[in-house]
Amino acid sequence: MRTSVPRPAGQAAAVRGRPRTRPVPPVLVALSRLPRPRLTGLGCGVLATVVMVGAAWLCEPMGGAPTLYGVLFIGACTAAALWVRPADLICAPVAAPIAFAVGLVTTLGPMAAVTELALRAPWLFGGTATAAGLALLRGIGVAVGRIRRRRRRAAAVRH
Repeated sequence: MRTSVPRPAGQAAAVRGRPRTRPVPPVLVALSRLPRPRLTGLGCGVLATVVMVGAAWLCEPMGGAPTLYGVLFIGACTAAALWVRPADLICAPVAAPIAFAVGLVTTLGPMAAVTELALRAPWLFGGTATAAGLALLRGIGVAVGRIRRRRRRAAAVRH
C-alpha cells in the first residue's frame, strides 16, 4: 500500500510529470478577455482612413496640431497592424500613408496637403515604419508557428 507524502504546493504537479506553470499576471488576463478583431486588408485601410479623417477634423480647430495628428497617426498604424488578419499583413504599411494623406486632403485641400505632407514627413515615416515593423514581427511569428506545427506533426507521424 502506498502512502502519499504531503508536498509543498507546486511540487505535486512537477512530480506527476506535468510541467509547472507560472501564475499569469492580472493585466494579461484582462487583455486576453478583450475582443481580437481580425480585419481584412480593405478593413485595415478603412480603419486607418476613418481614424485619420477624424483626427484631421479634430486637429483643424487647433490650427492643424501637427504633433497631435502625428501621434494619432501612429496609434492608427499600430491598431491597423495589430488587428489585420495574418493573410493581409502587407496591407497595414500600405494603407498607412494613404490614410495619412486622405486625412490631410479632407481638411486642407489637395494643394495645401502636398505642403503638409512634406512638413509632416517624419510622422508619416514613423507611422509607416511602425506599421511595417509590427506587420513584420507578426509575419515572423506566423511563420515560426507554422514551422513548429509541421515539426510536431512530423514527430507525431514518426512515433
